[in-house]
Amino acid sequence: MKIVTVIGARPQFIKAATVSRVIRDYNLNNQNHHIQEIIVHTGQHYDDNMSKIFFDDLDIPHPDYNCEIGSGMHGAMTGKMLEKIEQFLIKERPDWVLVYGDTNSTLAGALAASKLNIRVAHVEAGLRSFNRHMPEEINRVLTDHVSDFLFTPTKQAVANLMNEGIAQKNIMAVGDVMYDASLFYSIKADQCSTILKKLNLNHSNYLLATIHRAENTDKPARLSAIFENLRDVSKVMNVVLPLHPRTHAALKRNNLLDTAEEFLMVIEPLGYLDMVALEKNATVIATDSGGVQKEAFFYRVPCITLREETEWVELIELGWNRLAPPCSGQSIAETIINAKYGQEIDNGPYGDGRTAENIVSKLLKDSALI
Repeated sequence: MKIVTVIGARPQFIKAATVSRVIRDYNLNNQNHHIQEIIVHTGQHYDDNMSKIFFDDLDIPHPDYNCEIGSGMHGAMTGKMLEKIEQFLIKERPDWVLVYGDTNSTLAGALAASKLNIRVAHVEAGLRSFNRHMPEEINRVLTDHVSDFLFTPTKQAVANLMNEGIAQKNIMAVGDVMYDASLFYSIKADQCSTILKKLNLNHSNYLLATIHRAENTDKPARLSAIFENLRDVSKVMNVVLPLHPRTHAALKRNNLLDTAEEFLMVIEPLGYLDMVALEKNATVIATDSGGVQKEAFFYRVPCITLREETEWVELIELGWNRLAPPCSGQSIAETIINAKYGQEIDNGPYGDGRTAENIVSKLLKDSALI
């Protein structure tokens, strides 16, 4: 069986690492049957801090193909990816194309494969924010509707797909690969990361903030509101901000960068292990990232989501996540400072930590290799 894995952004590197590790383990233990994984990196995240360090931290095999697309407008970026990925797929002719999450890389991989009649498996299928102004929402919906296998992380994701008329036989409730990653790499982060010492931070004396979504960075009023509130929080606790390139450009464009650097602990984007260490030890996390919301829950850290909605409704229901939309009149700073722990549960909503094994098993079963 041959699989082409399409990745391009930091969250996808994490998700793909869990499945690639299971594929390697399978190949070591099965001499008669072999899974060939071809990795295509679109280059959506392209600099060392956004890409190479993740491959190193996560021990992901070096990409077989690199589109080297870089950043740009959504249409142009997706179009260039589609053209390059199509060429690679024609050459490789895989049994499956595996795509992850909700980025332009996800959509480009799914479209290229479906137009060549190559089957598509979507990992983290079925998520919905029901906000069509989010580019990620468009990518999710379109990818789901051209995919042959839809690997869902939660019960709600299954319900969303069935409500959209997707055949139940194509929906695979497998759990969340991010939970797999948190279990595997948490111990490694404890052993290898020195970020707390480097930043002179103690356990639970800081807010960890991440801002990168276009809905916040590309709207000056929202961006200003977020950083005014982070400045207020900085009077009570340290605020650590690994600065995404898009956010850096937006702050500079709106003359907010100097203020941010004066009041906040602004640092370069981090590798995965350093980010895990900061997440695990934070007092509270404020983010607009879907992945960071979940990781906060995995490490049982209260999370404030700087958006009007979230795909991870389970976390709202359990009390671990609270919405704090910019420009809503709600005090983000007050919500952060007063954040509380959520409900403790024995069995979380994201599976048992064997999601990657479930995915590989279903692909093998479909190919009659098990």
